[in-house]
Amino acid sequence: MFKVILIDDESLARQLIRSYLLSHGNLTIVAECGDGFEGFKAIQEHQPDLIFLDIQMPRLNGFEMLELLDTPPAVIFTTAFDEYALKAFETHAVDYLLKPVIRERFEKAIDKWMSTTTIKQTSAIAPLLENNIYEGYQHRVVVKDNGLIRIIPAQDIHYIEADDDYVRIVTKGGQYLKKSTLSHIEQTLDPQQFVRVHRSYLIPVNQLMRIEPYEKESHIALLQCGAKVTVSKTGMSKLKNLLGW
Repeated sequence: MFKVILIDDESLARQLIRSYLLSHGNLTIVAECGDGFEGFKAIQEHQPDLIFLDIQMPRLNGFEMLELLDTPPAVIFTTAFDEYALKAFETHAVDYLLKPVIRERFEKAIDKWMSTTTIKQTSAIAPLLENNIYEGYQHRVVVKDNGLIRIIPAQDIHYIEADDDYVRIVTKGGQYLKKSTLSHIEQTLDPQQFVRVHRSYLIPVNQLMRIEPYEKESHIALLQCGAKVTVSKTGMSKLKNLLGW
């Protein structure tokens, strides 16, 4: 018996998927959730084999919820949006179903999942999160902090630093580690507001106070928070282009 969780803020959408699942005796719904916060808690509690996940939801969207999971289950997306991400999702996720979900597409998605091993399903989520293209840029970053979920507004970020398999997000309220790459975080934030000044640093432009020469072709950026960040030759070029220097 496989455990399934439905995560969607539309009750009618959950009801439709629930009705389709009735013909699959080997699949049992262990929880239904109306947003990403509820979904995250339910996944932690039930450890499902498969989730049906909406993307645009209140409080915490589908992308943000998946990023909080150390070992995400297999995912079939159910969403009304096909812009930007459809091809990427169909490559890396189990499937991507557009609402309203028709029975034929649902059955194909289930067949596709059943023919794939659990190991392959789980490992497919990592490239999905790294390569997905958001509809617009994010105005916040979501992290786990001692069992709590924190939503950090982009305007509160002082800078972001690469730290092995994590990124260190330094804010006015403290520092937080998030399991991600700096490249991925860079892709999700507005490039008019955040600049990758070094392979290890991403800074918000509004934190920049001044830039001083350092050794060879590098510089040091002095930030309003008091931090000093290395700026590479490439990073300096990006700043000049953005700021019109």
